[in-house]
Amino acid sequence: MKGNISSSMLLLAAGVLFNLATGCDNKDESPDPVTDFEGTSYKTERIGDQVWMAENLKTSTLSDGTEIPDVTDAIDWNELTTPGHCWYNNDGAANKEIYGALYNYYAVSSGKLCPSGWHVPSRDEWQKLREALGDTITGGGKLKEEGTEHWKTPNTGAVNSTGFTALPAGIRYFEGTYNSFTFFTSFWSSTESDINKAWYLSLYYSDAVAAMNKTSKKDGFSVRCIKD
Repeated sequence: MKGNISSSMLLLAAGVLFNLATGCDNKDESPDPVTDFEGTSYKTERIGDQVWMAENLKTSTLSDGTEIPDVTDAIDWNELTTPGHCWYNNDGAANKEIYGALYNYYAVSSGKLCPSGWHVPSRDEWQKLREALGDTITGGGKLKEEGTEHWKTPNTGAVNSTGFTALPAGIRYFEGTYNSFTFFTSFWSSTESDINKAWYLSLYYSDAVAAMNKTSKKDGFSVRCIKD
């Protein structure tokens, strides 16, 4: 009896050790890339039970083929109540591939900004991501790209353990001016706050906070899509 119990326990222990040895390094592979209407492919990452784009959206066409105007003039940007996009400092050659586009909320609320099968995350979906990060004080660091190649020094707390690879794409204010390049980024949610404002998530170079706030629908922010 003692010998049988001992053998069973040894077999069980061996199985546990094998699973520990093989399972710790057996990370799930990243989900398949997703392609927008224009044929641009984006890396994706699974974070918790959500699947996110791991790059900023850069399309200038809605998923139904409708063009999203590239609005360079500040007055025209301020007067928009329809979908619009731009490149930081109106310099697509320098900023499109790395940082993606900045969109107003009217592009988001079209419901056609992301590729088929994907959508702009709601406030609740951003909140679910924040909860998956563990806390909102240091959790933002798990989203930010490491180092200072793109982020301004010191890029506090940045470890990018999620693979989200947030970059400091800056913003375009409602009046049409650009600001915050290299030290701030913000991502639209699809959730309105009121008739003039909507919710967004932001990250900053000097802390690791993943903050939620609300702002004018006329502001230009980055977009990350989430899988349906």
